[in-house]
Amino acid sequence: MQDRPEPPGLESILGVFASQRDNLLPILQAVQAALGHVPAEAVARIAEHLNLSRAEVHGVVTFYHDFHESPQPGRQVRVCMAEACQSVGARQLAKDIAQITGCELHSSSPDGRYSVVPIYCLGLCACGPAVMVDGEIHGRVSPEKIGRLLNQESPRD
Repeated sequence: MQDRPEPPGLESILGVFASQRDNLLPILQAVQAALGHVPAEAVARIAEHLNLSRAEVHGVVTFYHDFHESPQPGRQVRVCMAEACQSVGARQLAKDIAQITGCELHSSSPDGRYSVVPIYCLGLCACGPAVMVDGEIHGRVSPEKIGRLLNQESPRD
């Protein structure tokens, strides 16, 4: 098997963290933030740095929904579907988002511009319904607000 080149910036990220198992999640988060995903080449190098197997690192990457093994399409929209947000309109908001983006929960739009997934609690229980758009959390999201956040018209206009 031929080794693929290491992702740019990986060595500088690893240089910040000691070679301790407890640093696996912070390293993965830093790689994800820098590259937008955790490529296979990084998994191998992280495993080596932390004296773990590739399978152990890969298992963590695939277990947590926030980590991606490949670049993600377009804008990332996460809709809080926890009980508190559902009680103040999250289900309708998900329908509004589907109308704007052209994709339901758990899917990407046909044009690749959006990816919409449910998430269960963004920590804004008193300010629901809540969404996370491209990593930024927003509370009290109305149809008008989600339209502005996605730079589209409100689905109910």
